[in-house]
Amino acid sequence: MLSHGLCAVTGFEPQAQALAELKQRKGSNESYLPYAIGHGGPAELNVCRYSGWTSLLKPRVAALEVFPQFQSNATVESVVQLQTKRLDDVEELDPFDMLKIDVQGAELDVFESGRERLKQAVVIQTEISFIALYEQQPTFGIIDQVLRSMGFVPHCFAQIKHWPIAPLTASHITSAGPQLNQLLEADMVYVKDFVQPVTMDNEQLKHLCLLMHHCYRSFDLSARCIDLLQQRGAMPSDALQRYVDHLNAGS
Repeated sequence: MLSHGLCAVTGFEPQAQALAELKQRKGSNESYLPYAIGHGGPAELNVCRYSGWTSLLKPRVAALEVFPQFQSNATVESVVQLQTKRLDDVEELDPFDMLKIDVQGAELDVFESGRERLKQAVVIQTEISFIALYEQQPTFGIIDQVLRSMGFVPHCFAQIKHWPIAPLTASHITSAGPQLNQLLEADMVYVKDFVQPVTMDNEQLKHLCLLMHHCYRSFDLSARCIDLLQQRGAMPSDALQRYVDHLNAGS
């Protein structure tokens, strides 16, 4: 969608070096802001040996003992004092349709601080944890309840991560060996509740249709949006059939 000019992307990165890299390679429809999105007060950024572990929360020692492969990467090398900004308070941010979020355990603060902004959004893709890897990290059940209270329902998993429980590691497992079944994390896609579409106006339905088609290949949900728009008189009466024909043509 970005390469075809169908959307614009705004991102947030509080770490100066990472922000500079994003700005250096960004396209014409991308912008990046130097904010740490959170509850809107002072916080500590725990900078870890591997940047993917850096978080406003501290790594959870007990979890790292059970998943020791993470211990080195999760080592906190410095702590930076910063001021977080509420999503609702970001003046530079235009109304958006989709929020993609991976903030290493601090997702709930972002959702709670963006309730007004998220009324317009139709898709949230968020990382969720089934096992808390950080201290005081809300896990799947809590995140699910909050997003449902905001009018979103689960749609699909964009990615699921299983991980071996100590003392076994991935190196112990052969293709014919035991399975690694422990759910650790996942990227989960939530959408505005399409069962009760009265909560969405026509523009939201159109944007949900586009996002489902281009980002997730969720053609059935796109078709649902088109059907609803037809019923509202917002699209031609043959729009759904034309969409089905388009899918069957493989174009």
